[in-house]
Amino acid sequence: MRTIIFATGNQGKLVEIREILRPLSVTVLSMSDAGISCDINENGKTFAENAMIKAGTIAKALPDRYRDAIVMADDSGLEVDAMDKLPGVYSARWMGRDTSYRIKNAKIIENLKDVPVEKRTARFVCAIAAVLPDGRTLETQGVIEGKIGYEERGTNGFGYDPIFMLPDMSCSTAELSPEEKNKISHRGKALRNMERLLREELG
Repeated sequence: MRTIIFATGNQGKLVEIREILRPLSVTVLSMSDAGISCDINENGKTFAENAMIKAGTIAKALPDRYRDAIVMADDSGLEVDAMDKLPGVYSARWMGRDTSYRIKNAKIIENLKDVPVEKRTARFVCAIAAVLPDGRTLETQGVIEGKIGYEERGTNGFGYDPIFMLPDMSCSTAELSPEEKNKISHRGKALRNMERLLREELG
């Protein structure tokens, strides 16, 4: 069975990835699962650049037993229009990597306290890069548009999900079931695009 090593240690993200890539009949491992530990300098200016930096760095650090593995990485984040598209590519490390998302979400809500609903537009963006065993690369991207809510809602998902409302403000992405979220999410869209590309590559 083909192995995919995904450059993440986020368990919530891994659950989504494994579910969406299930049709490929592949084994998806995290970096720690594969015994890989290395510093990644995410200095790209776009989600796509950071995804490729991560995938390329991990591909160079593969142990011999995983030389035939496909390396994948994503860079994703939240763009809030009223905050000049911050936190953007800094989403994971905005306000500090060790700062809880409850605090980060509260800060965004505070920043938008006087912003009317029609101007609370935001989007989740996900770029995915893959490095194949022969060195060729693949790239995809997915976007979901929405608005920033007035409070955290829902206990599903992770990160900024509890404050990210669907465009009609009916619910947050943290109130969706995993199946519902995967159908519409930025990561779901990017992963399905990548799944189609990999299916072509793998026959």
